[in-house]
Amino acid sequence: MLTFNLEGFGLVRLLEVRWEVLELELYTNPIKLLRNLTADMALVCVEDFEKKAAGQLEKNALDYYRSGAGEQFTLGLNREAFRKLRLRPRCLRDVSRLDIGCSIFGEQMKWPLGIAPTAMQKMAHPDGEVGNARAAGKAGSIFILSTLSTTSLEDLAAGAPDTCKWFQLYIYKDRTITEKLVRRAEKANFKALVLTIDAPIFGHRRADVRNNFSLPSHLTLANFQGGKATGVATTIMGASGINEYVSSQFDPTITWQDIKWLKGITHLPIVVKGVLTAEDAVLAKEFGCAGIIVSNHGARQIDTVPASIEALPEVAKAVGNDLVVMLDGGIMQGNDIFKALALGAKTVFVGRPAVWGLAYNGQKGVEDMLSVLRKDFEITMALIGCQTLNDIQSSMVVHESQYSKL
Repeated sequence: MLTFNLEGFGLVRLLEVRWEVLELELYTNPIKLLRNLTADMALVCVEDFEKKAAGQLEKNALDYYRSGAGEQFTLGLNREAFRKLRLRPRCLRDVSRLDIGCSIFGEQMKWPLGIAPTAMQKMAHPDGEVGNARAAGKAGSIFILSTLSTTSLEDLAAGAPDTCKWFQLYIYKDRTITEKLVRRAEKANFKALVLTIDAPIFGHRRADVRNNFSLPSHLTLANFQGGKATGVATTIMGASGINEYVSSQFDPTITWQDIKWLKGITHLPIVVKGVLTAEDAVLAKEFGCAGIIVSNHGARQIDTVPASIEALPEVAKAVGNDLVVMLDGGIMQGNDIFKALALGAKTVFVGRPAVWGLAYNGQKGVEDMLSVLRKDFEITMALIGCQTLNDIQSSMVVHESQYSKL
């Protein structure tokens, strides 16, 4: 038996292997051998999972998940805006024991991060939405199921019974479809409805048009009445058949008054997703919403709108503690989570990072990705001097413009 100690490469693992199995590759291609042995030990940030996913996803799926609207300015801004925020650490504070748990709508979460609604997750991996939901449950996180999922409400509930689940909803032209979805969500023990309000029509994503994107033939939009939505004609600006199908179903005439109708047919708290302004935040409060997700739809709807983190302070200020303010968009590391909480969010959500973990290694890949983010967040908490989420103060995060340019 031959023992390889890889500590010299910064990796703590002892591998015992049979010499006759490795002898040929050891002498003919040692670099390849070392790369193979250490491949799964190198995933230390979300970007690592993205790279793994990019090597495994088909172009049609990768471009769908990764692309943004227009020139993708806001797609980049979602990350760049976080980089322009500076942390102001406090020292000599006891951080020997951290408590990063939080409560959202009475449900206790182990930490302030959940998985955002992302469509058609079985394109990434057969585990799909169930794999993501189970990973969220093991991490003590919220999972939001997309209306455009490849797993039905009922199958998701059966597959991840212990996970705190919310359902993302659109309002259909045929209101009976919406009402039936709400009833199904209630029956399946979903804890909240997340109404997407920034998509009266679908945005223009050039990559999807170029690829003539469609859902693979072996998959269906499991929550849709009638099942499959593939094979629909693509005549409007070359848009994909599935986008045309969805746009033909959703109601572009909805207004804030429709929140009253939705509240009248459900006992579940209603969260509106897609708020970027104080004005809409105030309306969400006036019409009885329980929460807001500050979001630009992953920069997939319209380009040159603000980054989510840029819009967060005005939204949080407009509603105070009257409803729960949350955020998605651009979260890639632990200090991003911290910055969002300092600027007014109660919790954050990630979409693409969960897809990257899923594409890489199914449910286990998502578990690993969430573990990386949690550890990074805990390090940030300790080094900024915070034991609990209540210790986080807005003064701990400032824009780079407050510091002199040298």
